[in-house]
Amino acid sequence: MNDRGTRVLRLDALARVEGEAALHLRVQNGSVTEARLRIYEPPRFFEAFLIGRGHAEPPDITSRICGICPVAYQMSACQAIEKACDVTVDGPIAELRRLLYCGEWIESHALHIYLLHAPDFLGCADVLGLARDQRAAVERGLRIKQAGNAILEQLGGRSIHPVNVRVGGFYRTPAPAELRPLAERLWRAREDALETVRWVAAFDFPDAVYDHDLLALRDPGRYAIDSGIPAVMAAEQGPALREFPVLDFEEHVREGQVPYSTARTATLDGRRVLTGPLARYAISGRWLYPVAAEAARDAGLGDPADGAVCDNPFRSIVVRAVEVVQAVEEALQIIDGYEPPSRPAVQVPPREAVGAGATEAPRGLLYHRYALAEDGTLTAARIIPPTAQNQTAIEEDVRRAVQARLDREGPAADDEELTHLCERAIRNHDPCISCAAHFLDLTLDRA
Repeated sequence: MNDRGTRVLRLDALARVEGEAALHLRVQNGSVTEARLRIYEPPRFFEAFLIGRGHAEPPDITSRICGICPVAYQMSACQAIEKACDVTVDGPIAELRRLLYCGEWIESHALHIYLLHAPDFLGCADVLGLARDQRAAVERGLRIKQAGNAILEQLGGRSIHPVNVRVGGFYRTPAPAELRPLAERLWRAREDALETVRWVAAFDFPDAVYDHDLLALRDPGRYAIDSGIPAVMAAEQGPALREFPVLDFEEHVREGQVPYSTARTATLDGRRVLTGPLARYAISGRWLYPVAAEAARDAGLGDPADGAVCDNPFRSIVVRAVEVVQAVEEALQIIDGYEPPSRPAVQVPPREAVGAGATEAPRGLLYHRYALAEDGTLTAARIIPPTAQNQTAIEEDVRRAVQARLDREGPAADDEELTHLCERAIRNHDPCISCAAHFLDLTLDRA
């Protein structure tokens, strides 16, 4: 407390998000009047790196944006280039791409659930503490992650920044016999994933409700992962959906710069937006595989066939666990029905055009747009990642969580507990601030 009555809190080590950020909260007369998630890492200029490159290069370059979800960047980049060149990739090559993406969902969600998020609910400082208390659970999580990594290694050549992906398909596609060992691992991962849903569903969740507009891809007939049309569920309109073409994405999702952050923020038609597992479950839950839908019902998420919505951000960990079941089941079905393509890739000759692609990264909808010259040289590039879209929703969730605690406890609310609550509210959305995991500084002004 200083002589002006302002209290300042600093937390120098939040190591369970990807990246570096600071949170500034202002409380006046018992009300949280401001919550700012300040991302201060230097800009990385990937969009600028792409200008002047050939049209075959974006998948390899953009995969370096993130070591956790490189496949998401590769698949969105491939889609955008292929659409610009008026090329369709379908059949076994498209199914292999979806299998690769399932591997990323499995490993990324397992990482988030077990290493980053579960300690919040179980009173542990980190996964090391969790391993001391629940060794079997952590080993289960690592087995799931290893199964996802095995898919990335088989199809992508390695688990981080895969090298086998190219515009038009792959450099090499596997024989059916090469996928059988993956299926053996995935059957074990399926049981581990179902147990994960039961495990996280038993956590003690704070009461919270969001009222953000939801944005996710919609791919009628199946749970959207690597394809679909952007669909919006507005907060005040319930289950009603509206859609727009991927190429019109930037007409609806507009980025802006705030003075306290090096990251851009985004709004959807001028409103706060949330993308990610909660949005996907609300918009596509009816197309979950039966085993995943049953797991969701048993976990208390309601019946996805009836359009159930999970509106408590703290329960996002349960939805992610259900998505692991979905991705494992999807991977098993793709492997079971796999027939090798006649060639590993289709030709993608360049042309002067603009193309956009969008896929569902583990953290939410990821959008790419590229403009090509006649020889395929990139003349413009735009990438809008999930965390940029989610930033204002995260800030609002933090504000509401702290306000609810202050309403219950008043000025006596402990600063250390408020800090921990802020961390939890941020980690609900697994923000990928950058590839590295370092720290959050919290500044709390009480006036």
